[in-house]
Amino acid sequence: MAKRSRSLSSEEPLPSKGEQTRALILETALEMFSERGYEETTMRAIAEKAGVALGNTYYYFRSKEHLIQAFYERLHELHREACAPILEKERTLKGRLHGVMRAILRNMEPYHQFAAILFRSAADPHSPLNPFSRESEHVRRESIGWFAEVLKGTRTHIPADLEAELPSLLWLYHMGIVLFWIHDSSPRQARTHRLMEHTVDMVVKLITLASLPPMRPLRKSTLQLLASLREDVA
Repeated sequence: MAKRSRSLSSEEPLPSKGEQTRALILETALEMFSERGYEETTMRAIAEKAGVALGNTYYYFRSKEHLIQAFYERLHELHREACAPILEKERTLKGRLHGVMRAILRNMEPYHQFAAILFRSAADPHSPLNPFSRESEHVRRESIGWFAEVLKGTRTHIPADLEAELPSLLWLYHMGIVLFWIHDSSPRQARTHRLMEHTVDMVVKLITLASLPPMRPLRKSTLQLLASLREDVA
């Protein structure tokens, strides 16, 4: 599995020894999960391969689940960094959503093999690795808030009731693209990129149509249904 390195400018402080150790443990764990599988890899094996005492490994990550949550957080930060210049420049909803989704797929590309292995456990609705789990709530909320940023800077008029619900819906859309990407065996997941390009256009058109005054009754009933479903889950 390819590693993602982040270049440090002269103005950025060097990572502390603790940060370096934490990063080493995480990188080693991701490699071993890819090679052996998530269930088959133990914390002891990770510690031994990383050359870190088992106690220190547990100091940074209390369990394998915490390692995966750290991986989710790392991807989220990579996405934010890659998308910041896009959101600063683009003002159309289509341009912003296209740019964000392209950046997400680019950032995930080195982890395609690992994601397929992780999915075996994360697909379980009761697994703490599931993106919808209580354990994943922090990153999930951060990601939903990030899609709210996609909407805020656009020139497209979006009614307040729809705008309040859209960040969660866009996050669900992005999760659907990720699921397709996990199962995509085409070279460099070309089919996923093609799907994303076309569906972003469709999503933007649906948002534009739903924002029109004649669509208000249908929009209202749809949003009420979503609120009801959310209450049932709660």
